[in-house]
Amino acid sequence: MLNIEKYGAIDIGSNAIRLLIATIIERENQPPQFKKTSLVRVPIRLGADVFLEGKISEGNYARMIDAMNAYSLLMKTHGVKRYRACATSAMREATNGKEVAAKIQKETGINIQIINGQDEAAIIASTDLQDLIDTDKTFLYVDVGGGSTEFTVFANGRTVASKSFKLGTVRVLNDMVKESIWDDVKKWIKKNTKDYDKVSLIGSGGNINSIYKSSGKKLGKPLSYFYLSNYFQRLKSYTYHDRIFELQMNPDRADVIVPATRIYLSAMKWSKAKNIYVPKIGLSDGIIKSLYNEKRAKAMEVEL
Repeated sequence: MLNIEKYGAIDIGSNAIRLLIATIIERENQPPQFKKTSLVRVPIRLGADVFLEGKISEGNYARMIDAMNAYSLLMKTHGVKRYRACATSAMREATNGKEVAAKIQKETGINIQIINGQDEAAIIASTDLQDLIDTDKTFLYVDVGGGSTEFTVFANGRTVASKSFKLGTVRVLNDMVKESIWDDVKKWIKKNTKDYDKVSLIGSGGNINSIYKSSGKKLGKPLSYFYLSNYFQRLKSYTYHDRIFELQMNPDRADVIVPATRIYLSAMKWSKAKNIYVPKIGLSDGIIKSLYNEKRAKAMEVEL
């Protein structure tokens, strides 16, 4: 007999808000299967409000209400058993972040948890990321968002260092990242990778997923520094409108993909990594996995 349930994850980022609905299939004495059933992305750029004005605007608040109502109905239609909504950098820094979260819960019933960078990195680490990390290799995990980037060094099969920096694509676009932030990231990466002979990157985020898809690489095969560097030069040679038309990018992707690629390339350069793996995982995947792990933990408590 199979036990089949659907879980929902809402990722409220600085560049977009996503709803992932996943189907979890369980069979006794077998590892569970996680299947992505539906992914909906709405480009509500909260970071453009918060990083410039310090708060979420009335216009974007109204759009968030619409999005949460829509996501609530989608989860109801799918028969989602449990869900979690997590907000990151933009709502974390907004002076009215907690107020907006409380209003949204009252209006839509969606409870939003505003998490810090360390929590975000820990949630993502609960995904299938562990399956990719060989115990005899060293990886620098880089998750680029609109407001921040999370860096984690894995060596000998465990986490040895992790840090979140206010280095995000929306911040860079709005010229809000000082050179000192880039210097801090450079120092941190060099310090935490210098003792390892060979480091590879693991990249996550919508931008690196988009780059990987356009590369035509077979899933599991890495992108080289040489490929990413050439792609970066190609991106910069196009105007914003040409990226939309000629490269067929979404308007909300065509601008942020340039600073995102710069962040990945910089991380590769400073860690001396020659390759970047793109497992296509993110915060929403981590939320689904953490919800499942919590369910299993409760079941084990009952059994005891």
